[in-house]
Amino acid sequence: MKLLMSIKEGILKVIGGEHVAALATIDEGRPAVRFLAMAGMEDLTLVGATMKSSRKVAQIRKNPNVSISIWSGKNFSDPYVMIWGKAIIYDDLETERKFWDKGLEPYFQTPENPEYVVLKLVPTRIEYYHDMTMELWEN
Repeated sequence: MKLLMSIKEGILKVIGGEHVAALATIDEGRPAVRFLAMAGMEDLTLVGATMKSSRKVAQIRKNPNVSISIWSGKNFSDPYVMIWGKAIIYDDLETERKFWDKGLEPYFQTPENPEYVVLKLVPTRIEYYHDMTMELWEN
């Protein structure tokens, strides 16, 4: 007998590990969307690396409310999530070293690069779509 998985387990199946996510910020009152590599964590937060001088960092510093969408597959019916939350920019060396990955070397060379910052999304609301159903998780 197949047990139904919890909504958190389903969300983690979509966001767990590294993914390319569509990140939306607010730019002068309008949405600005771009793709960003992010890793989903067990606590449902997402973490990624970006350039300190990027527009997204400036936008997040003005307004930390963001939204992210991650799709898990190739077919329209495959699970996906839409996440709303607060973004936090970390530019301290301890956090940068904690989340450093060798895959970041082509962009930043080392975690000591002053342009390297860590972006963390703390979700407040997640819509999880699967099996023609939308479920809601709220924090």
